[in-house]
Amino acid sequence: MPALGPVKYLTIHCAATPEGRHVSADTISKWDQAKFGQTSYHWVVELDGKAVRTLRDDQKGAHVGGANSNNIGICYVGGCDKAMNPKDTRTPEQKRALRTLIRTYQDRYPGIIVMGHRNWPGVKKACPSFDVTAWVKAGMPE
Repeated sequence: MPALGPVKYLTIHCAATPEGRHVSADTISKWDQAKFGQTSYHWVVELDGKAVRTLRDDQKGAHVGGANSNNIGICYVGGCDKAMNPKDTRTPEQKRALRTLIRTYQDRYPGIIVMGHRNWPGVKKACPSFDVTAWVKAGMPE
């Protein structure tokens, strides 16, 4: 597994799975290994708010094409409605877990830039199906 490098970014993703459908962190990692040849995210937040570490912080993920160096990736299960249209489907438990992870990284790496996958240049996806910058700026409310 390639080394990550100094942490500068924290990118939030969704799994693009339908609202309410349980998908385990292990399953998401298996999907990514099949598609990218490796685990993509450092953390996966399941529907019940369980934050599962899937890569160490010193390992480079595969979550933002061309921008994985210096970048921690966190993915929450969900992000689509039942018809597979983008939708903020985060449960209250997932919001709490995301808040905890983001604050932990902000404390550990002062100045870290927190953003959504869709905010990276050239990304043409709705992922993570909510405005990360606005949510963080608002204090990450429930």
